[in-house]
Amino acid sequence: MSSTEPVSLLVAGRDVIADDVVVLTLRDAGANELPEWTPGAHIDILTGDSMSRQYSLCGDPADRGAWRIAVLRDPASRGGSRFVHDGLSVGSTVGVRGPRNHFPLQPAERYLFVAGGIGITPILPMIAAAESRGAPWRLLYGGRRRASMAFVDELGRYGDRVLIRPEDEYGLLDLASVLAQPRTDTLVYACGPEPLLRAVEEHCGHWPAGSLHVERFTAKTFDDEPAGADTFEVEFKRSGVTATVPPDKSIMEVAEEAGIFVLSSCMEGTCGTCETTVVEGEPVHRDSILTPQEQAAGDTMMICVSRCRSPRLVLDL
Repeated sequence: MSSTEPVSLLVAGRDVIADDVVVLTLRDAGANELPEWTPGAHIDILTGDSMSRQYSLCGDPADRGAWRIAVLRDPASRGGSRFVHDGLSVGSTVGVRGPRNHFPLQPAERYLFVAGGIGITPILPMIAAAESRGAPWRLLYGGRRRASMAFVDELGRYGDRVLIRPEDEYGLLDLASVLAQPRTDTLVYACGPEPLLRAVEEHCGHWPAGSLHVERFTAKTFDDEPAGADTFEVEFKRSGVTATVPPDKSIMEVAEEAGIFVLSSCMEGTCGTCETTVVEGEPVHRDSILTPQEQAAGDTMMICVSRCRSPRLVLDL
């Protein structure tokens, strides 16, 4: 099974584990092993509308026979959660692509995990990995109500290292106190709704560079639109094609018009499918994946949303 070519998997299990949260267990119909993955990885679920949606793997990476995802029914979604909740049952088959990991767990002496709502999904296998490594860790987990928070029972075995903080019981997560003291030996991993991630970023502002790692389920908003050339030239080096990118088109769209195939999915800079190596030029990053350090390096870019500051951009496509 290739990570780029879609395959059909069987829905072998379906469980409602919290209000509006369903967990699916996916297996190969022929009982073949599934590809390896590491904590933080996600897969694409093909929704039948020529689009796909990304869901974090939240099972055990050592179990090569099954993948587990948890999906929140979101009335404001683009249809992915409705497809999973209403269209998939035990015995159904679903197109899947992946896994890919743009949120890997880096080595550290200790970890602090912060999760909001369904953002607990990529954190679960990270906790298990930290536990197996013998690294000290803590989890601060918030949600609107206890009944809406997935995997609370599963997390119970970790005791007081897990702080469950439903908003209707405790108010907003006390990030100010949890993140008040920066540590050079600790990495912070956070996933959840945008207001939570913005707050975590603000409270980690005085931590050492590279301490914070976040994963967003929705595209990051920019207070100040990143500057860049309105129109620029892009050379697709391997294809031998040079084209102009106007203000109203993305690099991805221009590539497709030139007959250059680029694997893509979200089209909003959140999944990392279209990450492309930059050979020459200065990208203007508008993605929600790369860390500030990775963006500053300018080695890769997400061509579905990012643009260019220099008049010419050369890509390895």
